[in-house]
Amino acid sequence: MNRIVCLSLLGAVIEPFGLTTAQAERPRKPLNILFVMADDLRPELGCYGVKDIHTPYIDKFASEAMVFRNAYCNAPVSGASRASLLTGMYPNYPKRFTNYTCKASVDAPEAIPLSAWLKRHDYYTVSNGKIMHHIEDHAASWSEKPWRSHPDGYDVYWAEYNKWELWLNSESGRHINPKTMRGPFYEWADVPDSAYDDGRVLGKTIEDLRRLRDNGKPFFLACGFWKPHLPFCAPKKYWDLYPALPMADNPFRPDGLPEEVQNSKEINAYALATAPDDKAFLRLVKTGYYACISYVDALFGELMTALETLGLKDNTAVILLGDHGWDLGEHGFVGKHNLMDITTRVPLLIRVPGLRGGYTTSIAELVDVYPTICDICRLPCPTGQLDGKSLLPILKKGGKTTTKRLAYIQWQGGDNILTRRYNYARWPDSGHEMLFDHLSDAPENHNRASEASYSRIKKELETEMKRIRRFAFRPH
Repeated sequence: MNRIVCLSLLGAVIEPFGLTTAQAERPRKPLNILFVMADDLRPELGCYGVKDIHTPYIDKFASEAMVFRNAYCNAPVSGASRASLLTGMYPNYPKRFTNYTCKASVDAPEAIPLSAWLKRHDYYTVSNGKIMHHIEDHAASWSEKPWRSHPDGYDVYWAEYNKWELWLNSESGRHINPKTMRGPFYEWADVPDSAYDDGRVLGKTIEDLRRLRDNGKPFFLACGFWKPHLPFCAPKKYWDLYPALPMADNPFRPDGLPEEVQNSKEINAYALATAPDDKAFLRLVKTGYYACISYVDALFGELMTALETLGLKDNTAVILLGDHGWDLGEHGFVGKHNLMDITTRVPLLIRVPGLRGGYTTSIAELVDVYPTICDICRLPCPTGQLDGKSLLPILKKGGKTTTKRLAYIQWQGGDNILTRRYNYARWPDSGHEMLFDHLSDAPENHNRASEASYSRIKKELETEMKRIRRFAFRPH
């Protein structure tokens, strides 16, 4: 894993994006980037083979995009994952991108965020909704002040009942968690899509597309939807899509799972949450999560329609992703904050004008997004900073190549390696280990770390882990 050197720097791409050599020699207008992130979105989409979800607009987009089946976050929590993604740097326990409230500007002040790098290279950069976890984190790196629909942006009291009109039904006000002052963890209201916060994020983003089209500069427009993050508040019509969903068939703790792997307690900060083995509660969790995904899907569809209507489709690359996964009752877990595959796997879809879509099983990480965008924009990368690897070779070859064999993840002192077959984690302080073999146990129900037959592969994965740590955590 050498430090990434963009293909554009090497001058190795003589026929970029499927153009002929003659076409490539002509001056080409830089591509715009539309970057769309959904908070807490796991690959629970039709294009990822999920039959019970209604995501027609993302699925339509997927038919033209490269769909990464094995993409992973680098930290299973929003703040750390976004800081890692937008700096292109791995988390590094305990100092960098490993907690709930981290800020890239504080944890890695020497790093140049993607927004600043593109701005430095004459891109006009705009942030709408939730992009960085904290709105003030690297705020000056954008061409405009980051925008959220509420002036305060974000603070620890963001979900206090109706502080920012997160709940729209009067019934919700009857159920308040007395410790946190948060409303219920779910709500359906018979309101238009524009009523909830993500509808306002969409409206602002479409307005920006209109003005940026004629701005005279290429743009990097980031649209951060809050859903399907808690609370699961969405217009009633999306709840109505799911009258009876099947539940997880493995609602039990895996054999031999280390004590460090725990259920997230986030949902308990909201009202009406109960025990993780309560079937009615779990059904509401899954239904609410699905309703919020379908809501985001509809908003994304409107955004893609606007992009095409405004004549921007043919010169704008679109990236759609989630910042980490989310448990929906599997293993008795609800939420994120662990190193299980469901919690760390994310959707990643990239559509670049001139390149065909498809599917790839190559491992990808969110730290790969920064160098990929640099390559798409034909820009150099920051020297010595990035831990990721450009995914453009996969895009150019229609998914028929790979760029890496494994993903590296950290969470609260645990080091994690994922390959297409194995999920291995180790906690150095306790010596506890976790190893799942996806060939025989895709749902991750049996920890194989103590089995002698896996000692060789476990040693190989631990060696890879040490190699990554030696390389990635030397001074930048």
